[in-house]
Amino acid sequence: MSGTDNANGIMAIEEFEAALDWQANHAEENGAPCTARVIRALAAVREGETATGRRIAGWHGLTLKDAMPLRMAGGLHHLLLSGEDDRLARVYSGQMTDQAQIDRLVCELVETFDHLLLPWLDGPPQTNEAGRSASIMAGLLWVANKACPRLDLFELGASAGVNTMLDRYHFDLGGTQVGPVGSPMRIKPEWRGQGTPPEPPEAFEVMSVQGCDLAPIDLSDEPAALKLKSYVWPDAPARMARIDAAIQLASQDPPNVVRQDAWAFVSDMLARPQAEGTTRGMFHSIMWQYMPEETQGSITQAMEAAGSAATRDRPLAWIALETDPATFRHELKVRLWDGDEYDGETHVLSFAHPHGAWVEWLAG
Repeated sequence: MSGTDNANGIMAIEEFEAALDWQANHAEENGAPCTARVIRALAAVREGETATGRRIAGWHGLTLKDAMPLRMAGGLHHLLLSGEDDRLARVYSGQMTDQAQIDRLVCELVETFDHLLLPWLDGPPQTNEAGRSASIMAGLLWVANKACPRLDLFELGASAGVNTMLDRYHFDLGGTQVGPVGSPMRIKPEWRGQGTPPEPPEAFEVMSVQGCDLAPIDLSDEPAALKLKSYVWPDAPARMARIDAAIQLASQDPPNVVRQDAWAFVSDMLARPQAEGTTRGMFHSIMWQYMPEETQGSITQAMEAAGSAATRDRPLAWIALETDPATFRHELKVRLWDGDEYDGETHVLSFAHPHGAWVEWLAG
């Protein structure tokens, strides 16, 4: 091995270890210490001779940006949920906490189910979390009070459409109530910060919501729904309850999610006629990092071009809950164009818990 190859190998190991440590700490800090122990066990898997271990060891790209540890955590959780193997139940319940024991168990599972676990590394985790819709709805209320309150929305990276159904959820945002009161989905995060979001204006209405995803999940399909649940941390029962509520709502009326590339979808949505007196809005949550930079740039240019043609009667909004790559803090950012007062300036409205447990409102 040349000196350059050796240096690259050391850098890869260091990046892997740093990413694994960050992801495990992140799980612990967000109430999932059992999941954190499973994530830490991937260091031992990397040293093994399984196809999965070799794939992890030779991972190309940024381990953390690709959410590789969460891909594997989902696959391992699926073994339990599907009834394939129940040995991780003792880890997820907190009965087994010794890291060396967990390392051995996870390695044994990978050796036994190598062929089942390897495909979980092929794509990013489908972390479709309804709790994140609290921030999105707060952003929509902000927009509705600044522009036309009747909203025509489209979502990028909708996955199973859990947040595409946000108009069917009931929200309590620090006392601000919005959404059908009889909904089985009750979103009530701990509210922090400077006051509450604005009340829904009298004419507030979500006229329509459509989503896109490269590989949408059909919540009415039991195996597909089980895969989505596998990405939910097993020591986060509130999150699992929200997924179950979303499945219930989707069984009554499936969310409108199309299989399409994000850039093509945005182009189609922006090309549609916009009714006078409606705000067209694009939103997304924790998916922007997974798109190629070229796609990000194309979408940004298209939104800014459409924004330059926006008017008071036909405004355009962009609502995004995404991770700041420098701080890993989840931030709600909104851009609004109306041809008058708002010209696309970015407004940071809140910080948020990764899964919606709390929202820190900044907008006053």
